[in-house]
Amino acid sequence: MLIFLFFRIARTAAIFNTAGASRLSVSASSRALHALIFDCDGVILESEHLHRQAYNDAFTHFNVRCPSSSSSQPLVWSPEFYDVLQNQIGGGKPKMRWYFKEHGWPTSTDWKTERYKEIIKSGTVESRPGVLRLMDEAKAAGKKLAVCSAATKSSVILCLENLIGMERFQGLDCFLAGDDVKEKKPDPLIYLTAAEKLGVSEKDCMVVEDSVIGLQAATKAGMSCVITYTSSTADQDFKEAAAIYPDLSDVRLKDLESLLQDVVTAN
Repeated sequence: MLIFLFFRIARTAAIFNTAGASRLSVSASSRALHALIFDCDGVILESEHLHRQAYNDAFTHFNVRCPSSSSSQPLVWSPEFYDVLQNQIGGGKPKMRWYFKEHGWPTSTDWKTERYKEIIKSGTVESRPGVLRLMDEAKAAGKKLAVCSAATKSSVILCLENLIGMERFQGLDCFLAGDDVKEKKPDPLIYLTAAEKLGVSEKDCMVVEDSVIGLQAATKAGMSCVITYTSSTADQDFKEAAAIYPDLSDVRLKDLESLLQDVVTAN
């Protein structure tokens, strides 16, 4: 009888331990959306056409002509040409250096930066569709909220203050710019740093990006990423994205939570 009782106890303990191990395994692999992280340029605002406007205004102001052209009119960068510059050369200063190294330098380039700031401050620029609603929805649900941008801190602050408002800006749980990390995207450092500051696991973060460079940074950090593409990035390869949207107007927090669960199922 004692032997039988001992066998029953041992068998029950084994079943319990097996079930416990199974539960632990499921828990370890599950994901829950604890933090929502936004890029700035291209996600919160579609900035490239504003930069292009500022460039063209500067060309007109200084009567900049293209030395390789016979036209007497000031230089104008078309949307199509600007998209090529954006994809092949990159951000603001690299674009300027490449173009004017090829075609000759104008009198001044600082005027363009000031003109861009004027446009942002003018009150005529709005955030991209769905961004503010999704931010508010995440905040109301108790999710951590962050902005991580490769741009300079002063530039990002200018955009956030004018486009999401001071209350939302000051309510961010984390804000990182290119000045805050040693490596630029597609290096994952900015997102790894954000997860550490937010106090959450990388696997429980969802990133919103607009470019393949940002997507690579997020996925290298072990985070899921959705894309809201722009005219400049629409043709890039986003196969690693959890989802691809033209904008966030129809995207809800529950959609992003479901995407994280889909990642678990797929794995």
